[in-house]
Amino acid sequence: MGMNTNAGSGTSTVARPVLLTVDGDANNLPIIERELKDRYGRHYEIVCEQTTDQARARLEHFAVSQVEVALVLVGSWRASDLGNEVLRAAHDLLPNARRAVLIPWGDWGEPATGRAIFDGISNGRFDHYVLRPSASPDEQFHQTISMVLLEWAEANRAAPYTVDVVGESWTGRAYELRDALQHCAVSHRFCLANSPEGRELVASAPQGAQLPLVLFPDGRVLQNPTNLEISQSTGGPIIPDHTHFDFVIVGAGPAGLSAAVYGASEGFSVLVVDKGGIGGQATSSSLIRNYLGFPRGVSGRQLAQNAYSQAWVFGADFAFMQAVTGITRENDHLVVTLSESGRVRASAMLLAMGVSYRRLGVGELEALLGAGVYYGGSVSEAPALVGRDVFVVGGANSAGQSALHLAQFARSVTLVVRAESLREGMSDYLVRQIESNEAIQTRFGCEVVGGGGDSRLDHLVLRDVTSKTETKVDAQALFILIGAEPHTGWLPTEIEKDERGFILTGAGISQRSASQFGRAPFLLETSMPGVFAVGDVRHGSVKRVASAVGEGSVAVQLLHQYFAVEQLKPRGRSSDVPSAGV
Repeated sequence: MGMNTNAGSGTSTVARPVLLTVDGDANNLPIIERELKDRYGRHYEIVCEQTTDQARARLEHFAVSQVEVALVLVGSWRASDLGNEVLRAAHDLLPNARRAVLIPWGDWGEPATGRAIFDGISNGRFDHYVLRPSASPDEQFHQTISMVLLEWAEANRAAPYTVDVVGESWTGRAYELRDALQHCAVSHRFCLANSPEGRELVASAPQGAQLPLVLFPDGRVLQNPTNLEISQSTGGPIIPDHTHFDFVIVGAGPAGLSAAVYGASEGFSVLVVDKGGIGGQATSSSLIRNYLGFPRGVSGRQLAQNAYSQAWVFGADFAFMQAVTGITRENDHLVVTLSESGRVRASAMLLAMGVSYRRLGVGELEALLGAGVYYGGSVSEAPALVGRDVFVVGGANSAGQSALHLAQFARSVTLVVRAESLREGMSDYLVRQIESNEAIQTRFGCEVVGGGGDSRLDHLVLRDVTSKTETKVDAQALFILIGAEPHTGWLPTEIEKDERGFILTGAGISQRSASQFGRAPFLLETSMPGVFAVGDVRHGSVKRVASAVGEGSVAVQLLHQYFAVEQLKPRGRSSDVPSAGV
């Protein structure tokens, strides 16, 4: 059982990524091997071992020989130390590999099993659980394995349709292009033009091509493209198909996408406009574990992609890489001005612009943006940080998720938090994972006040909030997630906001504005009749993905009520016929 590899020789015939299964049960192991070989044998090397010593020898050999290991699948992970020792070795020797444990069918009926799985994931011992395969083909088993392999491929930039970006430096336009691709929820990787991989990619482009280059899986090469060209090349629509909609949604984050799905599925004609792409801040979340219906977690990028596809299938229109610059009312409809394609008309609007991370305000660090300094999550940059020291600034869920994701790659991760406890702003499940992860340290009552490096970050200056003492530390990357500011500066004065710029809705708007309605404002309605606000941009909202999705669906029901009260007739998909006069 196993493959043609001499674990002690230092040489290997392995060219394909490895799927390693370890199970001390001689009856179970052949069944697992059969399922893996039948389905994945063409593209992965299947290795099966029964003992800890054999498995560890394999792992050590793969690490020394630089053989890619995609998945380590372990049975008997509670009955003995076999599984736990192999999981620890896999984490130490091959940090890029995904680790999963096998559980028997029906074992979820035991409360201890659920607790053991939760503790194992929280403590960072493994990433997923998989039901043991039974009758062949076991499609439930393969659904989970395929999901884990896709997660591994995307994390290591080996997934199909990965876009390559080549630039002369990490900063400037090359960074902006990577940021645009992330906002389009597109898997991508970056390399410097003078690196071996970069020179090979440049050689494949037209002679004399201008950097930075963006190379697509279908062979297309763009030279220093605009963000509009990036969106179009990745399949993102730019110009709306027509000019009159039942409602226009500003923002394609979770709240906006949820409203698009529910609105389009109920027959409304819907246009979603976003100055970036899809997903909003959610695309920077490497793994959301507490979202309903995803027991193994879901990445923000995957959630955004699925929601976009769902809304598109129902008939929603999209316009990416352009902003809404104005809203005015004309008779019984709203006129919405778009930055790239003129004006469209709408019977109602949803404001779901979300928020952006606050800037740190340290000049020398701002100059290294893209060269070790990043605002937002770590999904795109993490694979390049193996063996490096990384810092994350922030104390909310997004910072915790980023730290845990980085800990799979970096030598060390330090959370820098102004508060005295993570529990002041972070979910309990994340706090527990962070506290039990040996790769993550937390510095409380601390802030980043300086740093720098020669063309790339190599150090930070930290200051104790109480004592004001400063410390210089080595750092190869800094991820900043320090609170949010709403994208509301462009709104007309008729739409009321609180002192921080968040939009007031429902009972929160002023009595003066409410008196002009001739009725009670709806729950999520702003001080401009027919304009609703949902998600993070709304005053008093809960800053969670599930809450944003819920508000998006509730808003569609309120739109039904608004149309009924105002005696408006939904145009539906009949609005595909272009409207004159706009």
